[in-house]
Amino acid sequence: MDPLTQNTSLQRLQNVEKRIVRVLELAGGVMEELANPAGPRKEFVNNHCSEFMQFIKDIQVTLRDEIKSACEYRPFEKCDYSSRIINELCCKKLEYMILKLDGMKQTIDEYQVKMEDA
Repeated sequence: MDPLTQNTSLQRLQNVEKRIVRVLELAGGVMEELANPAGPRKEFVNNHCSEFMQFIKDIQVTLRDEIKSACEYRPFEKCDYSSRIINELCCKKLEYMILKLDGMKQTIDEYQVKMEDA
């Protein structure tokens, strides 16, 4: 990730943290209102619950996006090291195969020479 992406990602996660604090404050406010001896104010509880649900939804969306972004991050994606190593191994295998084939050809040639002499 480039530094700008890391910075904005960190900022988004810090905003999620602030939203979580706000969610806890809303939940606490509703609990206090429900414990009110005079009875809870319906409008107050409804407003806080609506705000609570909206914050939860926003938190879920942001976290899902951040997790998806983190899973897509591949720091060595443009690195050709593994491709070069694989190519080198293939070349070594081909050199070995050529060596073995040359040996087989030599054995066949020697066999044919012996058969011609006999």
